[in-house]
Amino acid sequence: MSLPFYQKLHQHYDSSYRNRDLRSTMSQYQQEKKSSAIYTHGSTAYSSRSATAHRQESKAFSQASMGSYQQQASRATESTHAFAASRKTASAYDYGYSHGLTDSSLMLEDYSSKLSPQAKRAKKSLLSGEEKENLPSDYIVPIFSGRQVHVSGITDTEEERIKEAAAYIAQRNLLASEEGITASKQSAVSKQSAISKQSALSKQSAVSKQSSVSKQSAVSKQSAVSKQSTSTLHQEEAFEKKSRKVTIREKAERLSLTKTLEETEAFHRKLNEDHLLHAPEFVIKPRSHTVWEKENVKLHCSVSGWPEPRVTWYKNQVPINVHANPGKYIIESRYGMHTLEINACDFEDTAQYRASAMNVKGELSAYASVVVKRYKGEFDETRFHAGVSTLPLSFGVTPYGYASKFEIHFDDKFDVSFGREGETMSLGCRVVITPEIKHFQPEIQWYRNGAPVSSSKWVQTLWSGDRATLTFSHLNKEDEGLYTIRVRMGEYYEQYSAYVFVRDADPEIEGAPASALDVVCLDANKDYIIVSWKQPAVDGGSPILGYFIDKCEVGTDSWSQCNDTPVKFARFPVTGLIEGRSYIFRVRAVNKNGIGLPSRVSEPVAALDPAEKARLKSRPSAPWTGQIIVTEEEPTEGIVPGPPTDLSVTEATRSYVVLSWKPPGQRGHEGILYFVEKCDAGTENWQRVNTELPVKSPRFALFDLAEGKSYRFRVRCSNSAGIGEPSEATEVTVVGDKLDIPKPPGKIIPSRNTDTSVIVSWEESKDAKELVGYYIESSVVGSGKWEPCNNNPVKGPRFTCHGLATGQSYIFRVRAVNAAGLSEYSQDSEVIEVKAAIAAPSPPCDITCLESFRDSMVLGWKQPDKTGGAEITGYYVNYREVIDGVPGRWREANIKAVSDEAYKISNLKENMVYQFQVAAMNIAGLGEPSAVSECFKCEEWTIAVPGPPHSVKYSEVRKTSLVLQWKPPIHSGRTPVTGYFVDLKEAKAKDSQWRGLNKAAIKNTYLRVQGLKEGVSYVLRVRAVNQAGVGKPSDLAGPVVAETRTGTKEVVVNVDDDGVISLNFECDQMAPNSQFNWSKDYVSTEDSPRLEVESKGNKTKMTFKDLGMEDLGIYSCDVTDTDGIGSSYLINEEELKRLLALSQEHKFPTVPIKSELAVEILEKGQVRFWMQAEKLSGNTKVTYIFNDKEIFEGPKYKMHIDRNTGVIEMFMEKLQDEDEGTYTFQLQDGKATGHSTLVLIRDVYKKLQKEAEFQRQEWIRKQGPHFAEYLSWEVTGECNVLLKCKVANIKKETHIVWYKDEREISVDEKHDFKDGICTLLITEFSKKDAGIYEVILKDDRGKDKSRLKLVDEAFKELMTEVCKTIALSATDLKIQSTAEGIRLYSFVTYYLDDLKVNWSHNGTPIKYSDRVKSGVTGEQIWLQISEPTPNDKGKYVMELFDGKTGHLKTVDLSGQAYDEAFAEFQRLKQAAIAEKNRARVLGGLPDVVTIQEGKALNLTCIVWGDPTPEVSWLKNEKPLVPDDHCSVKFEAGKTAYFTVSGVSTADSGKYGLVVKNKYGSEISDFTISVFIPEEEARKATEQPQKGNKKAK
Repeated sequence: MSLPFYQKLHQHYDSSYRNRDLRSTMSQYQQEKKSSAIYTHGSTAYSSRSATAHRQESKAFSQASMGSYQQQASRATESTHAFAASRKTASAYDYGYSHGLTDSSLMLEDYSSKLSPQAKRAKKSLLSGEEKENLPSDYIVPIFSGRQVHVSGITDTEEERIKEAAAYIAQRNLLASEEGITASKQSAVSKQSAISKQSALSKQSAVSKQSSVSKQSAVSKQSAVSKQSTSTLHQEEAFEKKSRKVTIREKAERLSLTKTLEETEAFHRKLNEDHLLHAPEFVIKPRSHTVWEKENVKLHCSVSGWPEPRVTWYKNQVPINVHANPGKYIIESRYGMHTLEINACDFEDTAQYRASAMNVKGELSAYASVVVKRYKGEFDETRFHAGVSTLPLSFGVTPYGYASKFEIHFDDKFDVSFGREGETMSLGCRVVITPEIKHFQPEIQWYRNGAPVSSSKWVQTLWSGDRATLTFSHLNKEDEGLYTIRVRMGEYYEQYSAYVFVRDADPEIEGAPASALDVVCLDANKDYIIVSWKQPAVDGGSPILGYFIDKCEVGTDSWSQCNDTPVKFARFPVTGLIEGRSYIFRVRAVNKNGIGLPSRVSEPVAALDPAEKARLKSRPSAPWTGQIIVTEEEPTEGIVPGPPTDLSVTEATRSYVVLSWKPPGQRGHEGILYFVEKCDAGTENWQRVNTELPVKSPRFALFDLAEGKSYRFRVRCSNSAGIGEPSEATEVTVVGDKLDIPKPPGKIIPSRNTDTSVIVSWEESKDAKELVGYYIESSVVGSGKWEPCNNNPVKGPRFTCHGLATGQSYIFRVRAVNAAGLSEYSQDSEVIEVKAAIAAPSPPCDITCLESFRDSMVLGWKQPDKTGGAEITGYYVNYREVIDGVPGRWREANIKAVSDEAYKISNLKENMVYQFQVAAMNIAGLGEPSAVSECFKCEEWTIAVPGPPHSVKYSEVRKTSLVLQWKPPIHSGRTPVTGYFVDLKEAKAKDSQWRGLNKAAIKNTYLRVQGLKEGVSYVLRVRAVNQAGVGKPSDLAGPVVAETRTGTKEVVVNVDDDGVISLNFECDQMAPNSQFNWSKDYVSTEDSPRLEVESKGNKTKMTFKDLGMEDLGIYSCDVTDTDGIGSSYLINEEELKRLLALSQEHKFPTVPIKSELAVEILEKGQVRFWMQAEKLSGNTKVTYIFNDKEIFEGPKYKMHIDRNTGVIEMFMEKLQDEDEGTYTFQLQDGKATGHSTLVLIRDVYKKLQKEAEFQRQEWIRKQGPHFAEYLSWEVTGECNVLLKCKVANIKKETHIVWYKDEREISVDEKHDFKDGICTLLITEFSKKDAGIYEVILKDDRGKDKSRLKLVDEAFKELMTEVCKTIALSATDLKIQSTAEGIRLYSFVTYYLDDLKVNWSHNGTPIKYSDRVKSGVTGEQIWLQISEPTPNDKGKYVMELFDGKTGHLKTVDLSGQAYDEAFAEFQRLKQAAIAEKNRARVLGGLPDVVTIQEGKALNLTCIVWGDPTPEVSWLKNEKPLVPDDHCSVKFEAGKTAYFTVSGVSTADSGKYGLVVKNKYGSEISDFTISVFIPEEEARKATEQPQKGNKKAK
């Protein structure tokens, strides 16, 4: 058999499909055709067959079909074509028998005359996007398009599935060849066989109502014909090629006949529906499972039956209620497949589960067992080699092929978080996984309210290797919810959750409402998009009037408002969209104060019909899997469309009405448009609504309807052929909100949760439709201000309100919300104080045997880690016997609760082994029992050493210390306990690293452990000792981290005004039922007659009635129900004395003195006596006493008291000799007294009197021009010395004069005194400038002078500063090459001889010589190295010593720096040599020679050069040839002679002497001018005549 074109590249798909489903289905179908006596009775006869017979036949048919298909592929092809060709006849007669029809009732028309003469193209797929995504990829299924769509693969009866399978084979073979090649047997025998088959079928049709004998006869005839046809297979075969027209027509006939039969079947089903009813039958039964704890398991079953059975799941014959255990069970029913999913199985889920299917025909059940295993023993390595994974959840298979038991812990966890819109927030925690396996990373998944959170533009997830982080780049109220991080490692996972609250952003307009949230698009098509949102919790103080919807086309930033008036309903259809474009939307709330902030934008949505979206999202699909879309070609084109069907009003509000309908069945190939009409109720006056813009989608939103008015609606279809008939009109619709605002919730009940949260529960709103959720608000009692507890509506009748103040009282209220709006507020709840809830305590731990006797044992244990928020009132002990490793039943050891953490159990059997359990109890009830203890044998202990101490606990934990307490051992040994040893080690250290804290045994049952390292975790133990030795160590205390926790407070001692001494302690971390326990030397002081304790809230006070020596000791205060919070205070003898003195002072109070009596001199020489008390009341009296006599206010004394500041003053104008003595100020404030005394005698008084006189003179001086700041010097950055002073109280007439050594200094510029600063600048300061400088201010009011000595030490100090400034101005050392060598130099601002310069080479001072010299030229300090050698390489340092400090400048003369400098030196040296030895004219030749004609000219010139230069002469730049008239001579290599005898005018001209040797040449030019005396005289006489002519 040839494959269709779409299966040639995917033969393996087709093979797998045929091997599983099609072979069995085809064999059954063909066999049913052969045994038509059963099949032709219809679905009732078929379904009435027993399930056992059906399964046996199916198995036999499947085996026969498989063998036939594999051995005779060509025969299968022929059979398939034959079936497809004769299907219309066979199916017609089959349905005739099944529905009791005669031949005459099956009047089959010949549809061939109605078929289109031309082949139609197959239309595009109408599969939705979701359906296409469910199909396997990379495969194309042929799709037939037409007026109806039939989806197969989801029918309930086996008969229909058989038909669909056969129909698929027939339709697939129709497309196997485009030219319609049909194989036929050309032999006479084959033709006769075909005629026989048709004859048999005709006879079968004719006797359709006869007896079963006739039917069997027809079957036997058909069988005979089949055998005859088989016998002719070996004859010659021929192939006939039909025309395309004939092939298409035959195909169309078959399709037309198939449709007619299907319509007939559907019609008769409606006439006799009871004929199809049958009881439920399990096609697939649920299968039993065995799983490990925490795994999920799914039970599946498939049920057939009509009507569709209802399936109920049972656990141990009890119906499963998914609402009773939310999240535990998930029950789904989809397309006949029913599923029960059990999440996170535990041991209690081991049970028998039953699926019960029921309809009107009966009930049928199927059973399955679920066994949940709990892993307890050692790891079994054989499980690695098992065929099926049987590992527990705590074991995960790594990529390396082995399994590991993973422990997952969360550290640094995120807590309940609060944020605000627009802010950023990060949630994170550190994930600790043990054991750690490289390259095997865990799977991290975040959830919000149970839904997975993926990275987007709003939120990003990050895994850094050990820390998982969820970051919100821009918080929105949509982000509020319960966040869960789940870490999966292999098959094991752990998770942690915390709530995130998002507050509203501050409004731009005060009083404006908050932003809406959860803007989504519910329905999108070509004509409109319905936008939905949730109303905010905060309305800004006034009711929300409505909402504005904005749209923005994707790819642009332009927002446009969609509605002119606000809409109150939280859904709105947006129209005016461009088909195919994508949009985003946002919503803004508005009240009377203004418009609020916009919501977060919606996801983009396209203005397309769902079918068009599915087409655009489609992708290649897989081979046929039971879902084939089969339609037929439209028989006619250009017809007027029929009326739409199923018109209904899907949504109606006061603003709009939404209509929905189905397209007509008769509409042609071309697209259709819709026109919507309306009319008032009770009339037939129909008006077209969308006249200008026809509707393209089968949905439409109508606006501008009168609220409260009644309407009816109908729809017409239109195409190019015309407008069709209208649909049936809708029922009368009243314009208004059909959805009512929900009623307020009831019975608001708050309950305690934690110290910052409260659980609020309520009764849900009754009869609420489309409920979105609830908003909860809280208010502090008496404040009248309500705050939202959530900004994202929560579903369900329960919510935890976080962020409340501990100890504060609150009331709550709730309101419901749906699309219509928010309900009224519920009634306020009862008042509740925020405290942690009380729960039963956790189990005790570490049960040990403290002492054993013949018939009794003493047990000890540690108190629970969590007390449940209340004090533990007692313990209950259970025990059981263990015989040969088999434990017996539990028995109660005590009926009355035990208050201590130790108990003696009596009446035990000697040498019997026992196990124990302990449970703690508080006012909330009895907690869970502890883990079963070890096995202890009841026998007499004969050991001499004491037993272990018990009840070891720590408290007062600080960063370097803690206090350890314990109780004495129950078993003291043969002799009494004489002391204890305390051991300590780090928590992670080995047992060999225990170290003792005390060398000698201590008798106390407590010890303050000192010297701890901050942040280190420790464990401690205690050992008792007696005369026999040291006993066993106690249970470990800890681990405990040495740290001072945040908020830790210490015990504070206080002495009140009456002298009462008390110790006070405050704790901010108390649990609701925590209590304070005071102790002295860690023994309770509850019954002490010397102490009195008072506690209120989080504060406690212990008062000493009469503090004395017997009260010495350590007083500690512990807080119960906390993790070791406490503090202590030591009262020793020294502290006792201090407290008693302080108490005495409080009993007999004194006025507290802040400052004792003192004296000071004021500006005019006045004397001020003053003292200051801590505070002065209005009744304070002051007595002033001088030499034991009271003095009073008068001309000599002025008194003043400032009661606000406590300052007491007395003023005297002048001190005289008689004022020497003792001054006292006495104070009295109620019963408090105080005084202060000042003694002013002898030298003290004289000094004070002198100071007063000086201040008086200073005041007088300052009445005229004076110096506010006296003369001082300053070295400027330019190394100049600036003398300056500051003057005051000057005017224009004030003069300033400078002097040096009593000689006036002339100043070029006149001082203007604008800034009050007078200066004198001394440039290039040196020794000559030393002296005494003086400046005088004077005018008519007086004069003042200031003197500055710059001599001796003062001058040296100034010179040192000048030299320092010069040294600091030095530039970096630079290297310069010269003809003599290399020079190192630096520039300064200017140089002084006082600045010492020292040079060093490679750390050694340089010894100066003729070759190495140092010097200063102007402002340049240099070091000259003549004729440098390689030894001169190295580091050179120039030290400038200013007299105190040396300032260094360095340069490195080595490497490339030296090479370059040396090369430059060689070049300059050679140039100097050349310049020195170059030929040159030293002198002797004049520039111009003027000579009278006929005279002789002699010129002599000195030349020099080494070697001796060559000499030549030029005349007018041409070589001069000497002759008798002009001769030249060069003698001794130095002197050149030039002689002209009898010069004439011809000798005039420019001459030159050229000297030249190997180093260079030089030309010396001179000019000879010859004149004639007669001509000169004539010219002289002519010159005046010319001048006269010009004057005329």
